[in-house]
Amino acid sequence: MRLRVLASMILMSVIGIAATGQELRNEVSVQGTGFFTKDSTGNGIYRTATNTGGVLAGYRFRINQWFSAEGNYGWDRNSQIYSSGGGSSRVQADVHSVTADLVINLPVALWKLSPYALTGGGGLIFRPTRNAGASVPGADTQTRGAFLYGGGVEYPLIQHFLVKAEYRGYVYKTTSFGLESLNLHNWTHTAQPSAGLTYRF
Repeated sequence: MRLRVLASMILMSVIGIAATGQELRNEVSVQGTGFFTKDSTGNGIYRTATNTGGVLAGYRFRINQWFSAEGNYGWDRNSQIYSSGGGSSRVQADVHSVTADLVINLPVALWKLSPYALTGGGGLIFRPTRNAGASVPGADTQTRGAFLYGGGVEYPLIQHFLVKAEYRGYVYKTTSFGLESLNLHNWTHTAQPSAGLTYRF
């Protein structure tokens, strides 16, 4: 009798370990993005930014049914144009985004779509390209802390692969590239819609 109980307990433990091992809790993703920054005015300066696109790569770990933790790196390139009574200046820059966020997995599945919301933060690193005609003397690399929010949906394609559509919004202090003459002393917003592929393992 004891042997049967012991064998049953061992069997149940092995099944439990196997089930845990088969649970897919990790995701890596690559997406193409848009990058659209709101115009800003402040300190007698009007700033616009060119609309552009880029890439976003990320890793996500599913903590439980409701929550996942995520880290992302993104790259875009745009130009910031600063206008005032004395004329205008243009700075082209690579924008590197490094962020971490908490993903809330919503318990709703419509037509196999799995929706989620996210919130977190990180940094946007603006690095001037120094290309001819698209730089200002003294403009330097500048990092801005950013609040991040957004959401998206995933849809299964084949085993382990999903397609993803997502929106991410960044709120941060307007960049000045370390130059007081370009400092608006206010905040701006960048919208980043994206779509791409996810591999789950």
